Amino acid sequence: MKKTILLSASLLLALQQMSAGDDNFQDRNPDNEVAISSIEDLQEYFRYSPDRDIIISGHQGGNMPDYPGNSLETCQHTLSLMPTFFEIDFRPTKDSVLVMIHDETIDRTTTGTGKVSDYTFEELQQFYLKDRNGKVTPYRIPTLKSVLEWGKDKVVFNFDNKMGIGTDHEKQCLDYYIRQLRPGGDWAMYHNIMLSVRSIEEALYYWNNGIRNVMFCVEISSEEHFTAYDRSPIPWKYIMAYIRLDVNPMLKDIYDRLHEKGVMTMISITGSSDIIRNEYDRKTAYLRDLVSEPDIIETDFPTWFIGLPWNREEIRALK
Repeated sequence: MKKTILLSASLLLALQQMSAGDDNFQDRNPDNEVAISSIEDLQEYFRYSPDRDIIISGHQGGNMPDYPGNSLETCQHTLSLMPTFFEIDFRPTKDSVLVMIHDETIDRTTTGTGKVSDYTFEELQQFYLKDRNGKVTPYRIPTLKSVLEWGKDKVVFNFDNKMGIGTDHEKQCLDYYIRQLRPGGDWAMYHNIMLSVRSIEEALYYWNNGIRNVMFCVEISSEEHFTAYDRSPIPWKYIMAYIRLDVNPMLKDIYDRLHEKGVMTMISITGSSDIIRNEYDRKTAYLRDLVSEPDIIETDFPTWFIGLPWNREEIRALK
């Protein structure tokens, strides 16, 4: 059974004090960009250090009222408020333009209906993006290229392709990504890309095809996962470890060994703390997530963490 982290009275008091300043975004430093010009820079960005602040990552670029997920404007606004990196999703249009969007269809996130692949990019521009509450915004679906250009020398992107390597179609998609990452490909000029992969087989598919200019976000939440990557030809400096929804005390030995390898650990709370409706309870859950000390927290609502302690020293003092 996983050990539950209890909040002390001092933690609750700190939470109340932090909540009072949530809306004071304009006083924060907008200079949160990170210039990454090589794979070595990217590896250094994700290299574990016990004294580093916890990184808050914006899932789908972040979400907030009037700012829809997977839009360039949301990424820009989130980055102006806080240091972060972004998980993003993309799909091809009818005319083979990669656009930033989560779903296979545009029904949920735009004013239109139908599959992304049924429209050309130009046709998609007639529709407007909706924020998380369904409110129509003035923003439109961007191309992946435009987002990469905007993010160059600013921020890291974690690409989520939502596929594996089990079918011919999935392999064709991976082959397409490999072509884009190789010299001369559309993505080769960018050095700020991480690829989320679903298995070691998928990671090895990239690696064995010569891809050396990206890092891999991989699940390592068991001894089997750790052993598989430790025995693989992929050096640990190319790895960031996704450890699922929370920090499991039963897996501390694995986390320690990852840290010894210089590997950062990431939890994703999009299906846990993020879905708590009551604002105070959700902020309490966020504080618990921080106190458990993952190295990275992926969240739908990164700006909700503004005012909470990301600094290790502050977190340990609260404990």
